[in-house]
Amino acid sequence: MPRKRVVVTGIGTINPLGNDVAEYFRNLDRGVSGARLIDRFDTTLFKTRFACEIPDYNPARFPEAIDRKEVRKTDLFTQFAMIAAAEAVRDSKLDLDSIDLKRVGVVVGSGVGGINTLMAEAGSYIEAGEPRFSPFLVPKFITNIASGHIAIKYGFRGPNFGVSSACATSAHAILTAASQIQLGRADIMISGGTEAPISEPGIGGFNSAHALSTNNAEYQTASRPFDKTRDGFVMGEGAAILVVEEYEHALRRGAKIYAEIAGFGMTCDAWHITAPREDGESAADAMELALREAGLVPADVDYINAHGTSTPLGDKAELHAVKSVFGDDAYKVNISSTKSMTGHMMGAAGAVEALACIHAIRDGVIPPTINFKVEDEGIDYRLNLTLNEKQERTVRVAISNNFGFGGQNASLVFRAL
Repeated sequence: MPRKRVVVTGIGTINPLGNDVAEYFRNLDRGVSGARLIDRFDTTLFKTRFACEIPDYNPARFPEAIDRKEVRKTDLFTQFAMIAAAEAVRDSKLDLDSIDLKRVGVVVGSGVGGINTLMAEAGSYIEAGEPRFSPFLVPKFITNIASGHIAIKYGFRGPNFGVSSACATSAHAILTAASQIQLGRADIMISGGTEAPISEPGIGGFNSAHALSTNNAEYQTASRPFDKTRDGFVMGEGAAILVVEEYEHALRRGAKIYAEIAGFGMTCDAWHITAPREDGESAADAMELALREAGLVPADVDYINAHGTSTPLGDKAELHAVKSVFGDDAYKVNISSTKSMTGHMMGAAGAVEALACIHAIRDGVIPPTINFKVEDEGIDYRLNLTLNEKQERTVRVAISNNFGFGGQNASLVFRAL
């Protein structure tokens, strides 16, 4: 049977650049850095003292998404997911009284789940010297709970689970959601990723792994993909949620359609627990699989939202992969890393970057790679890396790349309708 087509009919986000989609897109276009000094805990003894925090976060500002009682029972990562989901569901104009809620599912991913909750509870135990844990400890920190809360709020009774694959998490969540629709198991899936990793073990652990930038003196510009002076990624937080829907179902209800999820590819480096393959071979395989599934060739692609974490090895490997897949067409496509602005939102990265691709398709704007100053002799700057300033062009096809610790690779192809 012909494969069901899958489209995006609603979007929502909260991230370091904005409390909603409109603000996020405006700040992407302006090239705003979301980096700031961490105020969530005392960073005096840490090698890295900055991150891309959501500024002045207050859940009371989002009563439609989460009430005061739920705030006490949820970790930050679940709160972010609830806020983004409320915007996405509202944007999709779903009539919950007229659709079959048993055919609506939720798959939202997180890389580290409720790490803040776990840290607080462990600290209380150590301080008190006795095991007096909150009854909400487990349902606050397990990674699948964000999907559960969204389903409970709206009554969605279809497939429901979480995904966790490090930095590829929400790309895997979106493609898994699309697969559920293609297989006929759901008409609509609420999907994306959420992350709240800015904590003592989050910063300390990635410092020990030599993955984070330690450029405290220039923290606002420390996320600098493709720049010779890059020294690691800048941690970010937040969530992005997409309403993913079967195409004919969307047409029947007169839904607004942002883009089609035309293809996706998944591979594994099978190489190293944290480092990518230097030749980018498996990342290239993921892009090729995604294009093949979409029935497209490299010349059809207008924009690549790169994984582009601002790490010395990762940026080079990804661009090598792009050149191996695209050949001469690599010099005709726009490439940019929006992590230069949002920081690396880890389990939420794929979803918030999927929104950047949708922005490029809908509005004809390529977000910039900001903070670039110094050329790296190992990078081919004949590639259009959209350095420092946005560029305008018609975008019919965009690819979003996400690659995670463990060598897990995911590429999504979005196409205009």
